[in-house]
Amino acid sequence: MSGKTLFDEPAETEPAAKPAGKKSAAAPLAAPAAATGDAGRKRVSAQDMATRQRDISVSEFFTKNRHLLGFDSPLKALLTAVKEAVDNSLDACEEAGILPEITVELAQTGENRWRMIVEDNGPGIVEAQIGKVFGKLLYGSKFHKLSQSRGQQGIGISAAGMYGQLTTGKPMRIVSRTGKKADAHEFVLSMNTAENRPDIHSKEVIAWERDGKPVDHGTRVEIEMEAKYQKGQRSVDMYLKLSAIANPHLELHYKAPASGDAPAENVTYARATKHLPPAVEEIKPHPHGVELGRLIMMLKDTTCRSLSGFLQEEFSRVGPKVVEEICKTSKLSEKAYPTRIAREEAAALHDAIQKTKISAPSTACISPIGEELVLSGLKKEIEADFYVATTRPPAVYRGNPFQIEVGIAYGKPGGVGLELTDTGRIEKRKDTKALSEELVGAADEPIRVLRFANRVPLLHQQAACAVTKAVIATNWKAYGLQQPKGALPLGPMAVFVHIASVWVPFTSESKEAIASYPEIQKELRLALMECGRKLGMYIRKGKRLKAEYDKRNYIEMYIPHIGIALQEILDLSDPERDKTVGTLEGVLHKSRKF
Repeated sequence: MSGKTLFDEPAETEPAAKPAGKKSAAAPLAAPAAATGDAGRKRVSAQDMATRQRDISVSEFFTKNRHLLGFDSPLKALLTAVKEAVDNSLDACEEAGILPEITVELAQTGENRWRMIVEDNGPGIVEAQIGKVFGKLLYGSKFHKLSQSRGQQGIGISAAGMYGQLTTGKPMRIVSRTGKKADAHEFVLSMNTAENRPDIHSKEVIAWERDGKPVDHGTRVEIEMEAKYQKGQRSVDMYLKLSAIANPHLELHYKAPASGDAPAENVTYARATKHLPPAVEEIKPHPHGVELGRLIMMLKDTTCRSLSGFLQEEFSRVGPKVVEEICKTSKLSEKAYPTRIAREEAAALHDAIQKTKISAPSTACISPIGEELVLSGLKKEIEADFYVATTRPPAVYRGNPFQIEVGIAYGKPGGVGLELTDTGRIEKRKDTKALSEELVGAADEPIRVLRFANRVPLLHQQAACAVTKAVIATNWKAYGLQQPKGALPLGPMAVFVHIASVWVPFTSESKEAIASYPEIQKELRLALMECGRKLGMYIRKGKRLKAEYDKRNYIEMYIPHIGIALQEILDLSDPERDKTVGTLEGVLHKSRKF
């Protein structure tokens, strides 16, 4: 046997089959696989590929991937569009120091078409900016600000207009006025998705009136889109109701369309307070929240002439002593020129910053709702037997300050409860507050989790949200509720959870679920436990009252029989028997433990 193997030389090629009736000829060698591919396709060169490559506009990308922005179904699209418009109105009103008054109207224009109208009394938008605000993605004033706001990316309202344009082919209509002495401008525009810029079809000055009176200032947005409307847990109606809870300073008018057997109606959510939330201040980034790549960019772009000046001017909570410690640890001079610091030196600087103890960032950049207003909002929109709320102290994740707030509304829908009267008696009472079953379920149903981020309700992707995970991880059995393993507890209860932060870590561009950072999970758990302890005291007290009430009922039920037995044994007359029964009832009443 030869010492050669199969790998020493190529295998011989089989001769080609002989054509019928022709002489045999040498078969040509097969073309290399690299030239034609396994399927015999023609090879495409790198030069051919290069001719097909081009820039992708951000608006083109989101046109094909609109589900990333929350426009993945007609039902959800309507909610997302209303949400983005209302959020923008609230942000504008609060920044301008105006008590917000917003009107939302939905009108059906076809079988699967709806027109959304949102009008506010905000500061308005200057004429030169209207086209860019509504006709260009990633254009806004909030992305680079480190202060609490509802909007973050500059995508929302322009994406709603893009979706309407994509599904109906119709442009947006915007009316805005900045003051009494300014003109009201009406724009009809659409988005050029290839270039991510607005196409303005018409603009004119109009006489803008509301209820027969001229509008002093504000903005009105009209978008027609393919959509579906229905009531329920994830509807426009629920979003607006929850917005009224989280924004007690808001007066909201909603012209609800007819749905099924429910007729069209006008709903008004009156404001519970005339005080705006405290104004927030913009802060500089905290050193512990800056990653190495961003630090290198900041060093390159700064106008400071020394490392000491750079650290103190570009970051918050950095003073001369902190600078001295950072420079000593990184072995860099305080007088070093920032733009000349090499990458290795920047890495050493970043490591030194992480090792240095620096005060937590200022919380003037966030504005929590507050315990009192959380309770006020819950009581205004949810009728229950028991309310409790708590606001945690500020905490930090990735250098960003945040605060967690939790509120609980507990009670039985239309149930019958017990109460302690002024005379010390335990009596049954009918629950005169019929709970809204939309927000508080029945005793054998899972509790309702109401999630909010910077006062904005989150209605979708509940299972993926850090808030839901924290509620499930809490031991509610210790507080008197039933809880299946790995699931929400059961009971007639709504849990309100709000996170206020300069940058909420959403899991996607649609801003529907919060990422599970350990620092956020810890604060959520502590806030839920604090409210849970107070809820447990209330539930245990109710159980004690019920047990005592049942015992007293049993005794009262048998006292007449005891009187009859005594009458037979002692040969008492009827009046004497009745007197004895009355004495026993009096002793029972006096024996009550106060």
